[in-house]
Amino acid sequence: MLTDDSRTTTQQLMRTASGRTLAVSRYAPAVLPDTGRIVLDAARAPYEADQVWISLTAAEARQLAGMLLRQAARLERPQAPRPGRIEVDPVAGDLYAIGVRSHALAVDQPLDAGGADTAPTPVELCACALASCTAHDAGGYLDRHGLSRDGLHVTADYTMAQDRPARIASVSIEVTAPGLPPDREAGLLAVVHHCTVKNTLDDPPGVTVSLNGTRRTDPS
Repeated sequence: MLTDDSRTTTQQLMRTASGRTLAVSRYAPAVLPDTGRIVLDAARAPYEADQVWISLTAAEARQLAGMLLRQAARLERPQAPRPGRIEVDPVAGDLYAIGVRSHALAVDQPLDAGGADTAPTPVELCACALASCTAHDAGGYLDRHGLSRDGLHVTADYTMAQDRPARIASVSIEVTAPGLPPDREAGLLAVVHHCTVKNTLDDPPGVTVSLNGTRRTDPS
C-alpha cells in the first residue's frame, strides 16, 4: 500500500472482473535511494489470510502489463507528459502499449496479419476517433438544447484503399438520435460535420518524423 513517506505519481487504476481494484504508480520511498520504483497496489481481501493473490483474465493480464509498461517508460523518461503527447512502447509481438496522459491503451493486429488480436489495430482506432468525436459533439448538441441522449448511437464503416499508399479510402458515419425533433436535425448535422477529428481529416496536419532525435526526410 502507498504510505505518506512515498512520493507518488499519477496512478492508473484497473477494476478486475473478480472485484479487485489494482493501482499502478511510481514512487520513491524515503528509505530507499531516490532512483524511483514502480508499485502495484492491491489491497488484501478478507479471504487472503496468508498472502495477497490476484486472479486475472487474459485481457486483464494484458491491460495490467500495459499499465506497468507505461509506468516503466515514465520512470525512464521522467519529464511530465505535455498536452498533445502520445507515447507508444512494445509489449510483445504486434501488441503495443499507448500512453495518453495517465491512461493506457493498446493496439494489436488480427490473427490473419500475424498478431494476437488482443486489441484494435491503429487503423481501427483512427476510425474510432472519428466516430467517438462525432458522438461527443452530437451528445453536446443534445445537452445544449435540453434533449435526451437516450438511444444516441454512432456507427462508422470504413473501407481501405486498394492502391498505394495504404490508407483509409472512405468512412461512412451514421448518427442515430431517436429523440431529436425534425427542426433540430440540420443543427445537429452541422455540428457533427465539424467535429475536431473531421476538421483534422478535412484539413490534414503537417506531419514530421524524426529518428533518434534527428529529423529525416521522407525516403519516398
